[in-house]
Amino acid sequence: MIYDFHTHTSLSDGVLSPIELIRRAHAQGYQAIALTDHSAPGTMERIIREVTGDCALARKHWGIMAIPGIELTHVPPPAIAETSRRARELGAWIVVVHGESIIEPVEPGTNLAALNCPEVDILAHPGLLTWEQAQRAARNGIFLELTSRPGHCLTNGLIALLAQRSGAKLLFNSDSHHPSELLTPQLAEASILGTGLSIEDSQQILVANAQMLLKRVKKYP
Repeated sequence: MIYDFHTHTSLSDGVLSPIELIRRAHAQGYQAIALTDHSAPGTMERIIREVTGDCALARKHWGIMAIPGIELTHVPPPAIAETSRRARELGAWIVVVHGESIIEPVEPGTNLAALNCPEVDILAHPGLLTWEQAQRAARNGIFLELTSRPGHCLTNGLIALLAQRSGAKLLFNSDSHHPSELLTPQLAEASILGTGLSIEDSQQILVANAQMLLKRVKKYP
C-alpha cells in the first residue's frame, strides 16, 4: 500500500497535469494521493478548483483516493492561520505548510506558525526541527513529514528522533515533482529505516498514521 500526501503538478512546479499524476500514481499501486501544489492567497482559488475536478473524476473511475490539497509556500508566518482557513473554505481537503527546509530561505517562524494552526494537517520538511516544535506538533495533532525529496530529506533523522521522543505523528511523503519521484513501498520503508527507526515504526508511519489522516480527510467532501 502506498499513501502519499505531498505531490506537485504542472499547476505549480511539477511536470504532469493533475489527472496524469493521479493516473501514474494509480498505475504504480497508490491507494491515496494528495495533490498539494505550491500556493499562496493569490493562486489558491484557481489551483484548488482545478485539482478538485480531476480528483473527483479519478475517485469515480479509478478507485484511488485522490485528494485536493494545497501547500502553502513562503507565506509570511503571521498570515498562515488566515490563509489556511481560506484554503479550507475554497475546498482543500488537506492543508500542508512548506516548512523551514535547510535548502530554502523559508522565513523563520513558519514552523511554529503552522503548528499553532488547527487547519494545518502536515508540516512538510521542517528542517532543523526544535524540541518545542515537536512537542507542539504532538499536542496539536499535526503530522510531521519525512520525505524522499533530495535536499529536504537531509534532516529526516533529526525529525524522526524528535518525533519519537515527543510522540508527534510522522508521515512519509514523496514531495514528487516528476513521475520518477513517486514512491514505492521499498523506497519508503528503506528511507524510514535509514533514519534509525524500526520496521515497526515504518509500518506505523506508512499505514496506521496514513490511515489516521485519511479518516480526518474524509469529513471534508
